[in-house]
Amino acid sequence: MPVDCEVVQQQQSYVSPNALGFGMNTRDPFGLHHQPSALSILQSGVSAATDSAVTFSRQTLETSKQAIQAGKQALEDSGVLPDGMSFSLPSNIPSFTNPQRRFEDSRWGSSGTVHGPRSSAAGDRASGSVGNGLGGYFKDKELPLYKDKPFTYASSRRRRPLWRRKRVFAGAALFLGLIYWLELFSGLGPTRPKWDHTNRHLKAKDWDGRRERIRETFIESWEAYERYAWGHDEFHPISKSGRQMTPKGLGWIIVDSLDTMILMNLTQSLSNARDWISTSLDYNQDHDVNTFETTIRMLGGLLSAHYLSSTFPKMAPPARGEKVDEGLYLEKATDLANRLLGAYESPSGIPYASINLKTMEGIPSHVDEGASSTAEAGSLQLEMKYLAELTGEKSYWDKAEKVIQVIDDNAVQDGLVPIFIHATTGKFKDSTIRLGSRGDSYYEYLIKQYLQTSEQEPIYRDMYDQALSGVRKHLITYSTPSHHTLIGELPGGIGGELSPKMDHLVCFMPGTIALGATGGLTEAEARELPTWGKKQEDEMKLARELMQTCFGMYRVTQTGLAPEITWFRVEDPPLHEGEATPSDDLKAEVDADWKQDYVVKSSDAHNLQRPETVESLFVMWRITGDIKYREWGWEIFEAFETHSREKHGAGFVSLNDVNELPPSQRDNMESFWLAETLKYLYLLFSPNDILPLDKVVFNTEAHPFPRFELGKLFSTGWERKPRGKDGNIIQPEEN
Repeated sequence: MPVDCEVVQQQQSYVSPNALGFGMNTRDPFGLHHQPSALSILQSGVSAATDSAVTFSRQTLETSKQAIQAGKQALEDSGVLPDGMSFSLPSNIPSFTNPQRRFEDSRWGSSGTVHGPRSSAAGDRASGSVGNGLGGYFKDKELPLYKDKPFTYASSRRRRPLWRRKRVFAGAALFLGLIYWLELFSGLGPTRPKWDHTNRHLKAKDWDGRRERIRETFIESWEAYERYAWGHDEFHPISKSGRQMTPKGLGWIIVDSLDTMILMNLTQSLSNARDWISTSLDYNQDHDVNTFETTIRMLGGLLSAHYLSSTFPKMAPPARGEKVDEGLYLEKATDLANRLLGAYESPSGIPYASINLKTMEGIPSHVDEGASSTAEAGSLQLEMKYLAELTGEKSYWDKAEKVIQVIDDNAVQDGLVPIFIHATTGKFKDSTIRLGSRGDSYYEYLIKQYLQTSEQEPIYRDMYDQALSGVRKHLITYSTPSHHTLIGELPGGIGGELSPKMDHLVCFMPGTIALGATGGLTEAEARELPTWGKKQEDEMKLARELMQTCFGMYRVTQTGLAPEITWFRVEDPPLHEGEATPSDDLKAEVDADWKQDYVVKSSDAHNLQRPETVESLFVMWRITGDIKYREWGWEIFEAFETHSREKHGAGFVSLNDVNELPPSQRDNMESFWLAETLKYLYLLFSPNDILPLDKVVFNTEAHPFPRFELGKLFSTGWERKPRGKDGNIIQPEEN
């Protein structure tokens, strides 16, 4: 959950000489040549023909239907088809692209000629299947072997001459119709729907099918990146180009996506990414990068990949014959962390906003009077502490821990921190308080630090509880007239006027509040604990109310996708928590009354593929078991598929205006689309014992780390200064 995606874009950008093509055909970067003929398809049998048929466009389907009718007529004329018996192309044909199909790999592998060492994708995925679920595998430290799409899939979609396509279409459609007719009357008719983005007719409770649809969308996004921008930090799907952020690149998209590929068992794509990291990733570059973004995305991505690949090796095993350096991810993570340590060498211990990777010198922010973002400074701890636990290097722990001590020594009122802090003095720059950009993940990391070290550092629980009480006291209010619960902002600090503005970034809060209330257990389990009481009940109630408000940000727009910022109509003066009965009305009707509470300004109407709402939906589903959170997540996913897919199929993009139909598209696919949004959606429809919330913590970029105990080497190296109920430090009495 990046604090502000524009932070990275503000840095000086480097464009390599080959930014648009990087020395090879951008439509075929791995030298794949796929040239199936009509004859080879017909001879490959019914399965291969149907594999091709289900990928045809809607226009092709109409042509196929005509061909079937012609075939039917020919059969009737010849007397093969009895009078009164008929067949037609079913509306719900079997899924021949579903990875559970036994012969998928061999059919794909024989569909064309592939050159180069990365061509044995089909063999790499010849064993294993999705099955009916993943339950129980996490506790056994393994997952079933998904079968990835062959690496040749993308290049198979090259346009063919029209005369060739029609012949293939007609032949394939005829075979499809015949086999369907034969299966129908032998009792072996189709039982599964097809999962491509043109079909919306899914069973309401087919969670496995929905998970597979999300996986296919990741594959589609990743293949577009591989085809047009491989190795580049930024991907621009519309212009079909890539761009580097540093001279050699940082692996921004590749590293950020590693653990998603592991979870989805995309073995060949992961192998390609691992090869690139091994041969091309070099952090010894004379260039400055954002300390926070590099930590949560790159360091977090490498550490998470190390955790998953070393602890659950069957999640995404190496490709056949591939030799894997088991220490690769940790080696790269350690090298990067050592370079980042220079950012902490400030007079106060607050890290500088940027760091030069080669000189390892911290660099103050070029804006905001040189101050660092409080969220950025306070959201480095999970990564550095986990690396310390892995390596035994206590310096990582000490540097990260010191930051929280300096922030806390400011003794803010009710635990609410201003959004900027000077690295030179350790003092806050101004009084603005918000849980959106520049403030958000500081609060998230308080409770997650407590959970990461197995609840052995109660100091972070105390800080979190104080901050959440401050949120409820000063920031919670209600919209009018429908009374949706929201978290506002205090531009002038505590005591100033409450602004009814809510960034989409704030929607991490429902999940975080629920996580804090139950510790990652299900609500039913947590209720059995002696520690459960009114406090936890109230927090879960607040989490549910905020979750509804965040989903309303999606349902209120024309596209069904949330704007970057939402404003709300509120009473004057705004109501405080408990002064209204929250609404549970989110009817989908166009003219529903509750929608007038939401205000989307044109300057805030863009959508950047952000993950915060689906992150909270995932957590709320895991903790409450309320099925509506899965249904809401699916509605959001379908809106992304409908409106964010690049018009020519080159990935998924951001939107300029969520209230414009059709929406104009921005030429950018964010790395967190792959690292967070699709990962959380995928986990939302996965069994609950895959990365259980009482065993792992997710960093603010959705990279999972294991919980661990302090042991003998580590401990909390500081104490909070005594303070009163308002947060002010109690000064010792003078003698």
